[in-house]
Amino acid sequence: MRAKPAANANDHDLFRLELVNLIDQRHELVRLGGLIDWHAFETQWGPQFAGTTGRPALPTRLMAALLYLKHVYAISDEGLVERWCENPYWQHFSGERYFQHELPCDASSLTRWRVRIGEEGCEWLLAQSIAAAGKAGVLRRNSLATVVIDTTVQDKAIAHPTDSRLLNRAREQLVRAAQADGLPLRQSYTRVGKAAELQAGRYAHAKRFRRMRGQVKKLRTLLGRVIRDVQRKGGEMSTALQAKLATAQRLHAQRRDSKNKLYALHAPEVECIAKGKARTPYEFGVKVSLAVTAREGVVVGMRSMPGNPYDGHTAAEQIEQVEILTGERPKIVLADRGYKGAQIPGCRLLLAHTRKLPDKLKRLLKRRNAIEPTIGHMKNDGLLHRNWLKGSLGDAMHALLCGAGHNLRLILAHLRVLLLALFRQVLLAELLLSWRSTRHASVPMGAN
Repeated sequence: MRAKPAANANDHDLFRLELVNLIDQRHELVRLGGLIDWHAFETQWGPQFAGTTGRPALPTRLMAALLYLKHVYAISDEGLVERWCENPYWQHFSGERYFQHELPCDASSLTRWRVRIGEEGCEWLLAQSIAAAGKAGVLRRNSLATVVIDTTVQDKAIAHPTDSRLLNRAREQLVRAAQADGLPLRQSYTRVGKAAELQAGRYAHAKRFRRMRGQVKKLRTLLGRVIRDVQRKGGEMSTALQAKLATAQRLHAQRRDSKNKLYALHAPEVECIAKGKARTPYEFGVKVSLAVTAREGVVVGMRSMPGNPYDGHTAAEQIEQVEILTGERPKIVLADRGYKGAQIPGCRLLLAHTRKLPDKLKRLLKRRNAIEPTIGHMKNDGLLHRNWLKGSLGDAMHALLCGAGHNLRLILAHLRVLLLALFRQVLLAELLLSWRSTRHASVPMGAN
């Protein structure tokens, strides 16, 4: 399988209107498309689709543009391909020459492309967004000398974990897997388990925690019975049943003070992270480290950090990624006091509330707070607030794509401001010309 080549510019269709004649060439998406080096994607991703047989893969520019648009406008895969058919600017940004009335691809193709390009391909998308920011004038080259680093939590798409719900769902899934293998279980406890889960929720809402713990204990007992019944009658079990049995045993054995706890059956990689925030004491997902320029707020590095490491232990890896993506190693790194004790070779680390600094460094250290609204925009305007991709690889790819989407939003806002400034200058010139013509018309002939 190989990527489909781009359309030939010499092929004309006399009965269709080209998109360049349909859209406004001053639109920010049109100008953004000219800033991105689309041929670099063919060079980078072409070897991954090398082959002589099979149906050709979709064009690399189309898929790269779709991944960009998804995270710029914070939209799902299904909504993305549907809106693509209605928006001529999106189609022009994707490299189409004529307006298309059909879906560019199935929504599942985006999932397959993400898996195929992997974390390295998503890093390439982030690197190209940084290069486009430099071409657009959003990012200055000397700004890479000073970066701000911080960590946040990328929430996973799971329900809030409760013991009663997890125990009952594990029992239900284990029973279904055993029945699919044809195991004659003694009892499935479907009715009793559902009633116990509902009753535990009622007791928790009424703050009758002793009775709630009694229902949770009952659900744990029912899960243990099903586990032992499957073990007795299992024999040679299928792979699916073995996986469900291992998950059920892990959940049945964990307690309040257990390490490496299970918070979601479909996402065992989820971690419970406490960031000290009053509104959300605990968040369930993965820690994400990011680096932005101190002056413009352009994301120059972003990666997931599984295992909930200490912030200071993530600093060296984050600066290493910045050097790989930008080709420059920062000289000054600004961070909060959570990075106390961090060691970054070749960089000077300035922590918040540091005393006895020169006035120039004090003013520079105030830019550390600029990373907080950046994180807020990535969660509110982007997709960082909830990750729907599967597994640890999905966590890594989603974080990188959110960083690329934030950079493109900065570029679009910059191009929009430039266009408004151009319109303002044209309007002022027209008003000045109109005023001069009116003034000359009002002066009588022969007057000095």
